[in-house]
Amino acid sequence: MTQTPQKPSRLDLVHEAQKRLCGEIINTPLLHSKTFSHMAHTNVFLKLENLQYTGAFKERGALNKILTLDDAQRQRGIIAASAGNHAQGVAYHCQRLGLPCTIVMPEHTPLIKVSNVRYHGAEVILHGGGYDDAYQKATTIGDERNLTFVHPFDDLSVIAGQGTIGLEILATNPDIDTVVIPVGGGGLASGIGIAVRETAPHIKIYGVQSAHAPAMYHSFKEGNRVEIASEGTIADGIAVKTPGDLTHYLLGMYLDDMFTVNDDEVAKAILNMLEIEKMVVEGAGVAALAAVISGKIPCGTNTAVIISGGNIDVTLLSRIINLGLTKTGRQTKIIVALPNRVGELHRVTGVLREMGASIVQALHDHSYSIDSLRVLDSAVEFTLETRGHDHIEAIYAALRGQGYRVYHPATRE
Repeated sequence: MTQTPQKPSRLDLVHEAQKRLCGEIINTPLLHSKTFSHMAHTNVFLKLENLQYTGAFKERGALNKILTLDDAQRQRGIIAASAGNHAQGVAYHCQRLGLPCTIVMPEHTPLIKVSNVRYHGAEVILHGGGYDDAYQKATTIGDERNLTFVHPFDDLSVIAGQGTIGLEILATNPDIDTVVIPVGGGGLASGIGIAVRETAPHIKIYGVQSAHAPAMYHSFKEGNRVEIASEGTIADGIAVKTPGDLTHYLLGMYLDDMFTVNDDEVAKAILNMLEIEKMVVEGAGVAALAAVISGKIPCGTNTAVIISGGNIDVTLLSRIINLGLTKTGRQTKIIVALPNRVGELHRVTGVLREMGASIVQALHDHSYSIDSLRVLDSAVEFTLETRGHDHIEAIYAALRGQGYRVYHPATRE
């Protein structure tokens, strides 16, 4: 009697994906971070998917899906919708395999991501305000042109490809007892959940989503899919309005819990990665780390944190750096009202020099709009490098001690 072949398990699919991707995808480092470990009170190991060729984990799932297609599906062309990282993964591997590729991206996608997709030879169509608009447009174009759609997360072959990260973590460090994963559409967390839970069921698995785009978080907590529009977030790579059917189901099976982080926490983690690990990462890429160092995750002894991507717009990075310096008191702006007398600017800069403040910029304006300025006064707005909030308060006190009126640019107080 002939037996019907047994359908491969989800874990089998992840192992098959690992064999398929061997030599095509970087087995990224699992880096122990002493500083983050101290901050989080657990041994923190960073799984550095930002070191993939396209700068993010997405190419694992994209390539696995493409390699599971038959020749006819591949040759008629591939289409995908993405805010950036999935797009780059699909475009790169289509170019490498000689396949025609079309990508639909939201209109406000960071320029670096659009440029990178075009660099990999894909036709780029910009449409809509977010991923969901781009997705609808991509499915329409796919139907019209008879193209093969590669979903960024709600596809088992894509999920299996992302799950190879989980197998690598377990092979590199069998002592891991907690895994923390950023969540957008849920493909990454679903894949790692399959690999880790079905191999080492004692390991705790947590997902982290942006508080400004929390559709999957609320879907997980409420037990049914909830559609929530993004408020706009620097973690744009995980801003998904509508959770996938499959990923919502799988996260309900494999995650122990989910948490959210706000943009301030994400910005701090980006700055921390830059200063501590000397790595540029994007907002979505550090969502899991932000939750861990903020003390939101009930970590065990050895925690693997997925750093999912490094493709950040340099303009946004500059703003984050400046904001971070201001919040930590390492940079400040002050306005000093000056009597309109010869030598006053030299005198006030002397006070700043004596206080150990480094002047980054000085804007001297005789018509500064402060109500309390006298007609014969002028004002200078200084940008200063400082040593913390106590140092800033000491600078204010020293200037006022010399008879100067000092204001904060935002409050004019």
